[in-house]
Amino acid sequence: MKLYKRLLKYLMPYKMRLIWAAVFMGLTSVMIAGQTYLVKPLMDKVIIGMDWRLGRLVAPALIIVTVLKGFAWYVRDYLMGYVGQKIVNDIRDQLYAHVMSLSFPFFTRTPTGVIMSRITNDVNLVQGALTRAPASLVQGVLTMLVLTAYIINLNWRLASFAVIVLPLAGFALSRFGRRFRKASTQMQEQTGVLTSHLHETVAGVRIVKAFGMEEHESRRFAVQNKGLFNSLMRSIKATAASHPVMEVISMSGTSLVLVYGLHAIIVERSMSPGDFLSFMTALIFFYRPLKDLNGVNNIVQEGMAAAKRIFEVLDTEPEIREHRDAVALRPSFSAVEFKNVSFKYEDDMVLKQISLAVRAGETLAIVGKSGGGKTTLVNLIPRFYDVTDGAILIDGTDIRNASLASLRALMAVVTQQTILFNDTVRGNIAYGRPDCSDAEVRRAAEAAYAHEFISTLPKGYDTIIGESGAKLSGGQRQRVAIARALLKDAPILILDEATSSLDTESEREVQGALDRLMKGRTSFVIAHRLSTIMNADRIIVLKNGKVIEEGRHEDLLKRGGEYKHLYEQQFRDEPPMRVL
Repeated sequence: MKLYKRLLKYLMPYKMRLIWAAVFMGLTSVMIAGQTYLVKPLMDKVIIGMDWRLGRLVAPALIIVTVLKGFAWYVRDYLMGYVGQKIVNDIRDQLYAHVMSLSFPFFTRTPTGVIMSRITNDVNLVQGALTRAPASLVQGVLTMLVLTAYIINLNWRLASFAVIVLPLAGFALSRFGRRFRKASTQMQEQTGVLTSHLHETVAGVRIVKAFGMEEHESRRFAVQNKGLFNSLMRSIKATAASHPVMEVISMSGTSLVLVYGLHAIIVERSMSPGDFLSFMTALIFFYRPLKDLNGVNNIVQEGMAAAKRIFEVLDTEPEIREHRDAVALRPSFSAVEFKNVSFKYEDDMVLKQISLAVRAGETLAIVGKSGGGKTTLVNLIPRFYDVTDGAILIDGTDIRNASLASLRALMAVVTQQTILFNDTVRGNIAYGRPDCSDAEVRRAAEAAYAHEFISTLPKGYDTIIGESGAKLSGGQRQRVAIARALLKDAPILILDEATSSLDTESEREVQGALDRLMKGRTSFVIAHRLSTIMNADRIIVLKNGKVIEEGRHEDLLKRGGEYKHLYEQQFRDEPPMRVL
């Protein structure tokens, strides 16, 4: 009940629609009773009293009552459908915005598919528990109360419910089938767009956070989610309209059959009436809600399980938090200092007592075997993770005391796994600065040696590059990412093995762009290929989470330590290749 009460809070903004839905539920129940009431004069006055003039009025009266019931049913279903989909829309927006606000460790622990399932499938299941189940329960209770009173009033002589005949069913089903199919297609297309956006932004959350685009992505998601909402509402309209229309058609057919039956009873005297038919009609309506209770319970249980999973995410607090009195860092600084920095991931101490200072404009290369802690070290700078012990200082200010927006505004990131979005080339380059001019985008592309190949694309800068830049080569994707970092013009640059996945030819294309990107910036460069960092101002060697060597390329070779071992191992079968 505590969980269900928490869910019910999402209904409060739509309480007036719910009240009107309840009114139309009551009207639907009254019309059901009205349908059964019309059987009484039919039996007592028409069949038994042989009143043919009244008999001719019963059929149109049944049609009128059924039309009113159908209208009430349609409005009830539409209002409940609107509220249900609005709640789904609200929870999904809230859940996505919250996920985007969570810290990087959450995405390390939680598989992308699980996150996507929470936001898509689980939210849909909650709708059933909040709207479908209560609507079925309230409608059933109202119908049972109305019919109970009516049965008592009749002394259990409630009569006659016509067997449904569907003379026009085929035509109506065909028309509604086409409408529903169209709406369903649009819904699936919108779902595909939504899922694609989810996949890209969750998988690329490192870039989203590095460029401070959490709110931008939340706004984009809200727009796409509204498109899905509109498609779902078109589907609901088709579904809600089909039931009353089909019932009017079937009741019209039944009424025609009834006219001929009355003629046979009154005029031809070939049929005899029976009170049992009146009782069975009321009983059918009375027991129908009871039969639905099992289904309602299943919906509630399924929704509660989904709600529990959703609230687990919503209750997750960001591990990286900003102090209330956080200070804004200035773009100009003199040094970035690691002061006795240690970092523990679960039970594994990844970094141990690292102390070093990097001057503004200096290029620090970080090398070492896999698992030595290189990527973890640079991930601490933008606070993707927080240090376990020690501190990282920028001009003496602990980055934990700085605002996240000002901290990450100082940084641009280019990774080994290039994160691009299914957008235009221009949109990808301007990702961190969506309000920049076309001229600025072009200058960044030229500086990254990307303008030439972009100009050959079918629509130039307006070309959609596909999911993760699938329409571009590895070198092209990397140069677009470099142009994005250039356009951000951040004073701190983090390069995480930016060329290790490229072949030799692509690497040479990218190195010139990287050289321009690093010029004048404080650069942290993780390098797998040592040929790319020979000219670094300083190189540190990480092993088992510790800095075991530090110096320039030539000095480290002379020492004959771990760096020389890595160098000889890499260039054993090929001569050294000096790249920019």
